[in-house]
Amino acid sequence: MATATKIHLSPATDSGIYSFNVREDTARTVSELLQEDLEIHHVFFNNERFHNHIPHELLTIYALGASPEEVKTCYDRNKRYQRPALPANQDIVQSMHDVAKFKECSGKEENYPHYLAFFQQEIDAKGVPDVLNEYLFAEDERAESMMCRVFAGLIHPFIQLGFGIEFNQPAIVAQGLAQIAVHDDWLGRAYFLPAEKMAGGIGKPGQKSLFQLINEIRADKTLVESVQWSDSNKIKDGVLHRAPEQMLKYASQFTVSKDQVHGRLADMTNTVEAIAEFISSVYYTSAAQRPTKEMWLDFFLIHCVNSSIFFSKIIELPFMTQRSKLRMLEWKGRIELLMYTSRGTPDLLLDEVANYSPKDNWSQLFARSIAHPDDDGHLAKLVRALAHGQKVCQVYERTHPEMRIKGNMWLSVGNIAVDSTVEEGGRPMWVRSTGFDEAWESQRAHI
Repeated sequence: MATATKIHLSPATDSGIYSFNVREDTARTVSELLQEDLEIHHVFFNNERFHNHIPHELLTIYALGASPEEVKTCYDRNKRYQRPALPANQDIVQSMHDVAKFKECSGKEENYPHYLAFFQQEIDAKGVPDVLNEYLFAEDERAESMMCRVFAGLIHPFIQLGFGIEFNQPAIVAQGLAQIAVHDDWLGRAYFLPAEKMAGGIGKPGQKSLFQLINEIRADKTLVESVQWSDSNKIKDGVLHRAPEQMLKYASQFTVSKDQVHGRLADMTNTVEAIAEFISSVYYTSAAQRPTKEMWLDFFLIHCVNSSIFFSKIIELPFMTQRSKLRMLEWKGRIELLMYTSRGTPDLLLDEVANYSPKDNWSQLFARSIAHPDDDGHLAKLVRALAHGQKVCQVYERTHPEMRIKGNMWLSVGNIAVDSTVEEGGRPMWVRSTGFDEAWESQRAHI
């Protein structure tokens, strides 16, 4: 049985929101390797706070039908550069029951092992539902501090938490909560909370889709010019430094009422894809494309897509209040608007996606992404999220003609994602910040 300190996957109950030919022997192998990762690896693999993606990759390729041998190959490739885990100080762990001490320790990388042990103990004592409601959704001072950190670090804390929730693994939920606790809260304080206040609170009926808001952002010169290629942090030093009020104006207009939950999920999934595909030469496929360049996908934008899959599970969780679900959906939509703006508001060329001829079906794309020699999980996560996105959105295609990605275009985007990441002469797998000319300098022109 899976516990806060023990990874245990069963294909019958823990195959995820979207899966394809999951195997019992692979479940055993992934359980063993993720247990090892939990015990011997740190959350960050370097001093620049780059995240350990091993849980993301192994759970994803397990869900896509990988064999035990393929899982071991991916694990061995990515464990080589991980930092070792650090021991937890039980005095500090116990002190975290004090709200003031809990907050004092937050935002500090060195406290990750203490938070991990703390949340493991809390989950073992209370269960995942009660711990999430207490430490993330309670809307008291401590929970608000945690919420302000959920989408920090390029959405990675939320992604880690999402995998734990999706695959019913309390130990990975504990990792996710510990990740949240050691990230900064400035994004929540500067963006999410002010946008929520400007919106008039949580759960107001939404009048505009993400697609509409993206178009308005692209037409707003102040926002378009708020980010510069030289900005080291294009959110903090760009958008929220030069045009915070303008960004908040649009972010506050993305709201979700209780009657819009399922439709907004499809809207969010579809629009994010449209951003990423249309935005980056190849990603969400080629929509943010440069007509004179080969297609390429934006590394930052794919995180918006990769994290969308978890909401199909989140909106059905019986222990979450409707208010908490609406809030998470609203914050997710707002991070997507911010991510798009911070990447230079790239042009979205939908025809580049629509005219792309897919050569592989989903099962072939799954196999290619699993076998990719350099992927650390980003590609596999993207392909699975796209396949799931098609499943979520297809029911809305007739009633929502404004959807930009529909029908066979989902498969086209998946093919773009895999085709564009084929290793060629050391070329990077992804383009970064595709709205800027400089991002494309290493990309060759169409022949």
